[in-house]
Amino acid sequence: MIRKKNKILLVLPSLRAGGAERVISFVAQKLDRDMFEITLLVIGHNKDSSFTPESTNVVFLEKNRVLFSFIPIFSYLKKHNPDIVLSTIGHVNTLMALQSLFFKKIIFIGREVNVISVFSTIQPSKKWYSIINTTKYSYRLLDIILCQSKDMAQDLQLNFNIPIKKIRIINNPISSSFSSKSQYPNNEIPKFITVGSLVERKGHKRILDALSKYDGPYQYTIIGDGDLSSEILHYADEKGMRSNINHIPFTKNVSNYLKTANVFLQGSFVEGFPNALLESCACGTPAVAFNAPGGINEIIENGVNGFIVENEIEFVDKLNLLLKKKLNPEVVSSTVFKKFNSQQIMKNYQNLFLEVLQKKL
Repeated sequence: MIRKKNKILLVLPSLRAGGAERVISFVAQKLDRDMFEITLLVIGHNKDSSFTPESTNVVFLEKNRVLFSFIPIFSYLKKHNPDIVLSTIGHVNTLMALQSLFFKKIIFIGREVNVISVFSTIQPSKKWYSIINTTKYSYRLLDIILCQSKDMAQDLQLNFNIPIKKIRIINNPISSSFSSKSQYPNNEIPKFITVGSLVERKGHKRILDALSKYDGPYQYTIIGDGDLSSEILHYADEKGMRSNINHIPFTKNVSNYLKTANVFLQGSFVEGFPNALLESCACGTPAVAFNAPGGINEIIENGVNGFIVENEIEFVDKLNLLLKKKLNPEVVSSTVFKKFNSQQIMKNYQNLFLEVLQKKL
């Protein structure tokens, strides 16, 4: 007798280069095919994709905006009737929460990507989904809210009255493309690196402010693009630092850059669960990170794989300390692999799916 596979539909806005896109695509590829039938439903266009998940059924709706996808998604759900729908990113979760009103037999899981109460003060949105109070109202329609960090779960409970019984925490996994370098990099001039979108919440300017107080030569690679790209680079010009900076808008070889760096620099004011920070440690490159909500304190172990700091003076002090100590890359890497290896994280996803399916019976 052939056992029926449970149908899992994973919904993404696009397959552009982004943390949520990479994590959910990774989950889609790694879920047990003997247990689940997996489909990745992408609202955006195939031509905009930065990567293609291997061995995964991918369906593109070819829509310019999430708002225009309600009817196509409704039709898809009606035709294919998945057992579980897992969506990610706030506005997509809002859309799927509304879909849940029409499909009572489908389990809807929304994966949040931010500590919303902090994120909304730094980067407020004027888009359609913010007109409805996304978290307080639409999120209550979902069966499960999946958080990436303890900070995120606490925020949903305390500030948005989401019942604890609806909240689960699963951290982001380390993908197989990130592994520890064998030795500390032999750089004549220290190399620093930051990976992430060039937007307000990522705090690139306060990293530059801190580096302006650093005494000594350095090379600083910034990987990422965003609305503030020109503004941030102009800010570096004004501070007389532009010649120290190598800006790379996009690359598929992030791990190579991480491995050749001495220290990863994190300036974020808020995170969900910072993939780039996690991946840097996985490569054996320690980090100096400003203290901010969103899982940073779950990744960084002070003095072991980096430091969490409160201000620019402390930032430079710990940066100098890391350059002096030359932490063993394999030790740095082991701190995150023991907690966030892909096998453990995938086990958590599969256990969650089995849990909610069992309750459905």
